Amino acid sequence: MFHFTAHRKSGGADVSDKWNPNVPFHGTQEEWWEHFHRIEEGKFTPWEEAKREFEIWKENFLASRLK
Repeated sequence: MFHFTAHRKSGGADVSDKWNPNVPFHGTQEEWWEHFHRIEEGKFTPWEEAKREFEIWKENFLASRLK
């Protein structure tokens, strides 16, 4: 599990840490590989389907902004 603070604590990551884009993302090589494998195990959406879903969302969003 990754650790989202500027300094790495001994004993692993603390799950109570919140992600902050202004703080460096530290992790061991093993943690990175584990992270990538979890991503790869997730749902895969083909580009065409993702684009179609985005266009539907965009139309609905813009329509709701005009009301």
